[in-house]
Amino acid sequence: MSKLIPKLSYAELEPALAEVLRPKVERLGYLGEFFQCAAHQPRALTSFHRLTEDLKEALPDNLTEVVALSVAASVGNAYERVQHERLALKLGFAETWVREVVSLKAERGGELSEAERLTQKLALAVVERRGHDTTDELEAVVKTIGHEQAVGVLLLIGRYVMHALIVNCLALEPPVSSPLAEK
Repeated sequence: MSKLIPKLSYAELEPALAEVLRPKVERLGYLGEFFQCAAHQPRALTSFHRLTEDLKEALPDNLTEVVALSVAASVGNAYERVQHERLALKLGFAETWVREVVSLKAERGGELSEAERLTQKLALAVVERRGHDTTDELEAVVKTIGHEQAVGVLLLIGRYVMHALIVNCLALEPPVSSPLAEK
């Protein structure tokens, strides 16, 4: 990581940002490095956090976790992948489900539902093709979950791609170990 971007402690955050992030810090017991670095742009980070929370409300947990895990695994964002492996397990998803998602090879008849499988297929197509030529994958998702949730999936893909690019550029490592590696 660049030594030219200082990491801010929770106490150093702009008060309004600290209040927005307080529940996350209390739940996790720490302020993650992503937030320590991104907090140098408090208004933008607040918007990023609100976008994340709004999309969590717009989509069911299973689709949110499919997108988060799929994008993180496909672009090599171990920082976010490990966090979401832990979160998915905490939310009650089976370890086999999480493993299938991060394998990026979900097949019909596997652990993932049809909506989850198609959502993953769309997320991977968007990342791999940079959004081009993804009409078939998008239409399959729209037909399965509806256009409102499909738009939420697209926005969520963009959110996780943005996070991945920043984390990968900063060379941030996961603050905790993968629960899948611990087995």
